[in-house]
Amino acid sequence: MPLPILYSFRRCPYAIRARLALKYAQVPLELREVVLRHKPQAMLAISPKGTVPVLQLPHGQIIDESLDIMNWALQQADPQGWLNQGDTQATQDLIARNDGPFKALLDRYKYPERHPAHTFADYRDQAITLCIHGLNQRLTDTPFLLGDKPSLADMAIAPFIRQFAQVDAEWFANAPFPALRSWLNHWVESPLFHAVMAKYPAWQAGDAPTIF
Repeated sequence: MPLPILYSFRRCPYAIRARLALKYAQVPLELREVVLRHKPQAMLAISPKGTVPVLQLPHGQIIDESLDIMNWALQQADPQGWLNQGDTQATQDLIARNDGPFKALLDRYKYPERHPAHTFADYRDQAITLCIHGLNQRLTDTPFLLGDKPSLADMAIAPFIRQFAQVDAEWFANAPFPALRSWLNHWVESPLFHAVMAKYPAWQAGDAPTIF
């Protein structure tokens, strides 16, 4: 039986969260690392929008949204009950805020020269007001976003907070968000994170499969 094929890019937060769920669910697959400047035709043929991640299942189904890939993986196996933690509406609301307005501000914070309407610091302050402060407050009360155990919300959001922290690492290390910082450090130091962040060469047609 052929394995599922995942087109991915190591640093992309959407691809990271897809790999997290797939590795956590122990779904064996072939990993194809993509160079975004030179997207492989095999990927574009099945997902013309040209963004990662893209999961191609053996029977031909294509899943090319990261949250859909996460949910598919957790339907295969969910050993720690990520889908059962917290309220479903709370999960949806947290992820929607992250994927929508927070991601837009994160892009502006990372690349303020492309968005001169506001300054670097302004975009950071907006992101803090919208998302960062609230997440830190949640994590002051519980070790994870929806309680005492990791959830889909934690794993869907953590790659974006990691990216936010990396924009100005010195500032983040001293910012008044100790609970968020502890949560993020716990995650990036975990065996699961290290497993999904291994480096692989860019895939080319004809290469031997990389089993993930």
